[in-house]
Amino acid sequence: MVQVLALLLAQGVDPMNLGLGFSTEAPIGTIFDLRMEKTATLADVAKAADGKRWVFLGENHATTEHQNMEAAVIEALVKRKRKVIVGLEMLTRPTQSTLDEWIQTNIAEDDFLTKIDWKKQWGFDFKFYRPVFEVSRKYKLPMVALNVPRDWVRQVGRKGFDGLTAEQKAELPASMSLDNADHRAVFTALMGGHPMTGPQGDNVYAAQVLWDEGMADTALKAREKADKNAVFVVIAGSGHIMYNQGINYRIKKRTNETGVTLTMGQAPGPTSMVSRGLGDFVFITRSVEKEER
Repeated sequence: MVQVLALLLAQGVDPMNLGLGFSTEAPIGTIFDLRMEKTATLADVAKAADGKRWVFLGENHATTEHQNMEAAVIEALVKRKRKVIVGLEMLTRPTQSTLDEWIQTNIAEDDFLTKIDWKKQWGFDFKFYRPVFEVSRKYKLPMVALNVPRDWVRQVGRKGFDGLTAEQKAELPASMSLDNADHRAVFTALMGGHPMTGPQGDNVYAAQVLWDEGMADTALKAREKADKNAVFVVIAGSGHIMYNQGINYRIKKRTNETGVTLTMGQAPGPTSMVSRGLGDFVFITRSVEKEER
């Protein structure tokens, strides 16, 4: 598998069609079931999560259709009588108490954004993510700030895991494996298909692993305190979700639990060739000029 991926990467293949599974043609603008190779509905996605404790939604950041889809999936799960927890890559762990205020109080949006320091935390205009926050508030769904502090990621990117302090390491899984060759191949594709080698390349990859492991760890700790029948919806960039090699891989490695994965992307249209290995569902929208941050 790794040799095949290496060849594909050398040929500059689209990360959405890496060859982890056969390719299929997905229509633009609608949910597509990669298992059955047919169009699907929000109700189908919610039904697929029956009996599952995890739903993974991989987005393109600041892409209106993607964040609208996330909010719609959350609402579809609620309508299916699921207790839902919403986990966000966009916010770091230290913001959790302010995030709780959004759900538990009537704090005004402007006050919330100022208090949580949204511009520094994420940067992209809140307008993109408002639907996710509004549907979570509407149904009083717990929200979880998944991300580790960003300076931790920078430290590892410079010096590897040795760049973390003992106190920081105590807040992370004891073991963070770098030996998932398929994940590294996906990471390389996302970096433009040019493998980063040597100690610095290893450190940059270790930073990505820290990111995934940290968010998985946050989600698992929140999950322990929640209703055992609740479904935890993880919202993160597609690179942390696709091919079940990111946050979902780390969760499965620790718990043997799998979830439903919906990976989102963009293409010129009207259809796009994608790998069936991306996950259970895919949602491709038409490529447009990137909207302002």
